[in-house]
Amino acid sequence: MRRRVIADVSHLPTYDFGSGSPMWWGTLAVVALEGMGFALAIGTYFYLWSLAPDWPLEAPPPDLLPGTLMLAILLASLVPNHLTSRWAHWQNIAKVRVGMVVMSLAGVLPLIVRIWEFPALRISWDENAYGSIVWFLLGLHTTHLLTDVGDTIVLTVLMFTRHGHSGKRFSDVSDNAFYWDFVVVSWAVLYLVIYWFPRM
Repeated sequence: MRRRVIADVSHLPTYDFGSGSPMWWGTLAVVALEGMGFALAIGTYFYLWSLAPDWPLEAPPPDLLPGTLMLAILLASLVPNHLTSRWAHWQNIAKVRVGMVVMSLAGVLPLIVRIWEFPALRISWDENAYGSIVWFLLGLHTTHLLTDVGDTIVLTVLMFTRHGHSGKRFSDVSDNAFYWDFVVVSWAVLYLVIYWFPRM
């Protein structure tokens, strides 16, 4: 069988940003799956509330300070997050390095606050159904924080090596910023459920 070249695509880039990147679609699929996990957990919370004579069960509402501080830190982190994504699109290695270091710190800081957040729930995880579900919701979000911070730190280190000059790494930085947006938005929803719904 005789072969003939239809088009030479060797000059095309091997990476892209946004919907042109397979990794972006992978990240979107992860966000959809994990978002459904959050939705099911929140649904469980409201199901338990519908069965309870009083809510919260045998506990005062959680202390607002740690959760509100967490929300403020995460919302503030959106600024360097979006700047870093923009710099990645420009492929400005110096600015991306600075942005990734800032985002690594912005990821570690909420984990420190989270240490005080669990006791601020004012109930143990094994005390009753209310305690179990609020600890589960907080633990679920903590898992997302840990995984994203780990990914961000690894990517930050890579940006300081010869691999950081690769266009694909800039695309990875952009996808990482997209996932961080999901972490922040999911906490905004959980914050309302955990801290404000018991006060209504």
